[in-house]
Order: sequence, then C-alpha cells, then structure tokens
Amino acid sequence: MSDFFRTPMGQRFYEATMPSLVRELARMNQNLERLLAVAERDAKSPSTAFEDAKPKEPR
Repeated sequence: MSDFFRTPMGQRFYEATMPSLVRELARMNQNLERLLAVAERDAKSPSTAFEDAKPKEPR
C-alpha cells in the first residue's frame, strides 16, 4: 500500500488540491445547469437572432 498521503506532496494534494478540484467541478456543474436553462429557454421562444445574422442582399 502506498504512503503517498504521508508525504508533504500527498498532504498538499489531499488538503488543498483535491478540495479545489471538487469546488471547481461543482462550479462547472452550476454553470452547465445555467447554460442548459438558457438553451432550453431560447429553444422554446421564437428567435429572430438568426434572421439578423443573415447577410442582406444588395439593392
């Protein structure tokens, strides 16, 4: 069995790096949920954003 957790590097990993990774994953999940909500809202409402993006023909 490894004694990684007993080394200074292992302690830093478990006390700082791992909690930071968990916080960032939680933050990413929250952002993805918000993005999904916006995408679902936009899909339900008719949008003219694409019509505005079309190049206009010269007159």
